[in-house]
Amino acid sequence: MKRKIYNDLLEWKNTKEFKPLIVLGVRQCGKTYIIDEFCKNEFKNYKRVNLLYDVDVVNLYASSDSSEKKYNDLKVLLDFDFDKEDSVLFIDEIQESENLISELKFFNEMHSNVRIICAGSLLGVKLARLTKPFPVGKVSRLYMYPMDFEEFLIANSQELLLSKIKDCYSKNEPMGVLHNKAIDYYRRYLLSGGMPESVKALVDCGDDYYNYDITKLNSIIEDYKNDMNNHIANSVETLKIRNIYNSLSSQLQNVSKKFQYSLVETGAKSREYSSPLNWLVESSMVQMCRCVKIPEKPLLGFVDNDVFKVYYSDVGLFNRLVNNDIKTILLDDMKVYKGIITENYVANQLKSNGIDLLYWKGARDSEVDFLISTTDDGIIPIEVKAEEHTQSKSLKVYNDLYNPKYMIRISLKDFGFANNIKSVPLYAVFCINTKTN
Repeated sequence: MKRKIYNDLLEWKNTKEFKPLIVLGVRQCGKTYIIDEFCKNEFKNYKRVNLLYDVDVVNLYASSDSSEKKYNDLKVLLDFDFDKEDSVLFIDEIQESENLISELKFFNEMHSNVRIICAGSLLGVKLARLTKPFPVGKVSRLYMYPMDFEEFLIANSQELLLSKIKDCYSKNEPMGVLHNKAIDYYRRYLLSGGMPESVKALVDCGDDYYNYDITKLNSIIEDYKNDMNNHIANSVETLKIRNIYNSLSSQLQNVSKKFQYSLVETGAKSREYSSPLNWLVESSMVQMCRCVKIPEKPLLGFVDNDVFKVYYSDVGLFNRLVNNDIKTILLDDMKVYKGIITENYVANQLKSNGIDLLYWKGARDSEVDFLISTTDDGIIPIEVKAEEHTQSKSLKVYNDLYNPKYMIRISLKDFGFANNIKSVPLYAVFCINTKTN
């Protein structure tokens, strides 16, 4: 399936400044597949090594030999001369060797002609908790997320519909009779989410979505929970991580919407749960949205670090975790969960576009769901509605206080522009970016 990160990989290949590349992302979002495809397609000589199985490589870099000797021995061990022109080495599961991660600095400084791509399970957690020096400034990073709605449409061979959505977004023109078709695909996306295995299972159903194998998502959730057990030595921390993960649906339903440690466990304090929460963020299993009190550039300079919301990394997994079945989702009967699932979906789409997740909270319970800092239009507030009903006091309060160039309202309504508000249908969130909207 086509992934947009492929273009980022091409950009890395064609850059003049050679640095080892680290690809980060939640488990099972398709990192290994797309890197493997890219290396096969774009290089003449390619070798993949998986450190879960190639323990000799791990042992080599655990030795006290010099960096140059390890470098040369690695070629012999792999029977691959990655110094050759048009060659690439893909090191998968690199989290198994802190020493090799640290040695990426040597690769960059002494053999900058070499192309190396690294990825791994829970690699973000490993990099945040390294005991060896990290090669700061000597590596490039790319972040990969579950498939967004644009990639979902491509997987479903809906390129013509995709083109129409993009055109209507840029011109603020309604989709007309095509609006309902796009909404239908949006609801299918809520069912599968963006995990490639889940999307493929949905595509394989043809038009018979009631036969979609929903157990694909159950398996991913179980794998996540196993990661919590298998990659954390402290059983107490494991329990706290699981408790946080399981609490997020009730956290988002809370009137304040902000994350509260007391909702994880009665009497829980931030000092006890901040590390387990950070583990979930670093693993990319969840996405944090931080509160901004003053919407001015740079937005990150006005963040209140004590006030934030936490979303699941994939809306399909969210629906499974709250036991929404196929009929409930496709018939739009999610009831109490509809609003927070919609908001979670929007958060996922914005994050996939490289947008920092931030929101604004003002006086008298006024709150705008998301803020984005654009290149040409300044700070733009975004409000999310799960229905066609779009009235909002908070957006008016924000407009009166800060007079933005325009505002964005995301809902089930068709495209349009009125009263300084750009109406964006839920299926078009992927079009929102930090350039010109």
